[in-house]
Amino acid sequence: QVQLMESGGGSVESGGSLRLSCAASGVADSTFCMGWFRQAPGKEREEVAVIDSDGSPDYAYSMKGRVTISLDSAESTLYLQMRSLKPEDTAMYFCAHESGPCGQIYMGTGYFFRNFGQGTQVTVSS
Repeated sequence: QVQLMESGGGSVESGGSLRLSCAASGVADSTFCMGWFRQAPGKEREEVAVIDSDGSPDYAYSMKGRVTISLDSAESTLYLQMRSLKPEDTAMYFCAHESGPCGQIYMGTGYFFRNFGQGTQVTVSS
């Protein structure tokens, strides 16, 4: 069972930047997909970005151009660099992991992950 622990959230002003981290433990597969999702109060969870274990990223429209997802395989840590943050980016941000390549869990409308961390809160003030 892969355990995921997010960190790096906090409060920033509009236009600011944050870098989220997700430490993964118990990863046994050499091929996997990891991603970042977010959920704002009263809204459904939405995908932000995913990345294959080979480093190939895919970005959702919601934050495309303002975020960079990266993976440090040696440290088993996933990152999300966020910039030009807006108040509407305020949400709980979750890390996710699934065995196998990202293409294997793409279901047409998004990527289907079963394993999520507890999340880290990001609050952007105007």
